[in-house]
Amino acid sequence: MLQEVIRKRGIPLALYSDRHGIFQRSASEAECLEEQLSGQRQPTQFGRALRELGVEAIFALSPQAKGRIERLFGTLQDRLVSELRLAGASTVEEANRVLETFLPDFNLHFAVPAAQEGSAYRHPDPGLCLEGVLCFKYQRTVAADNTIRFEGQTLQLLPGLERPSYAHARVEVQERLDGSLVVSYKGQAIATRQAPPHPVTLRARKADRRTYTGHSKDPVPEVEHFMQAVEPKGVVAGHGSPASHQTPRWKPPSDHPWRRSWRLTKSLNT
Repeated sequence: MLQEVIRKRGIPLALYSDRHGIFQRSASEAECLEEQLSGQRQPTQFGRALRELGVEAIFALSPQAKGRIERLFGTLQDRLVSELRLAGASTVEEANRVLETFLPDFNLHFAVPAAQEGSAYRHPDPGLCLEGVLCFKYQRTVAADNTIRFEGQTLQLLPGLERPSYAHARVEVQERLDGSLVVSYKGQAIATRQAPPHPVTLRARKADRRTYTGHSKDPVPEVEHFMQAVEPKGVVAGHGSPASHQTPRWKPPSDHPWRRSWRLTKSLNT
């Protein structure tokens, strides 16, 4: 709504609203270190956008001021719904066309004349990017591989002419209203793309390459030949039963060091 107001009329000087969590953080929320050092509450995403636009936020603190806002909301939520039903509006485009005729008639009956004539809306600067202001902004630190992670996505930052790498830099991620993501560094947008999959995932896919090449999982002939060559004597290759003629096992004599006790062997060595 604020974006449409700025495009049609300009940037307002102030915005009068209640103390909803969209406009102001509640006192019950935990204070961060920056709030404790500055002695002020950190603004919400909407409050941050108002600061960047230079719009003063006026909050309704008294019951009379809150009632004035609620009466307007009650009128719009009641009378406007009936007007849309009588007009047969069933899409967003049709509802916007109804508003173009409803709002001037509503202001004609209920608007209060201003104390000073003229418009208090300011014309935005020609170079102002509203999409880059009226969005959600988050801070991220670039990893050593020149990537950042945001909501399960990994974005690869492409090198620029002024800076080939942004490793360990603090960048700003803008989640705009159309769902797109824009990464900026010191006010300058950075070209990005989806990062390739993690190398661990690629190695896991290569481990089971036989299922993709069509090779059988049975041992190759060279392996079978090697297994038969190292088969112990007296056991028929390829079977688990002993052969009919087994070679007698060699037994060490009684004076062999293997038959001596550990203490006797230790005393002889010393």
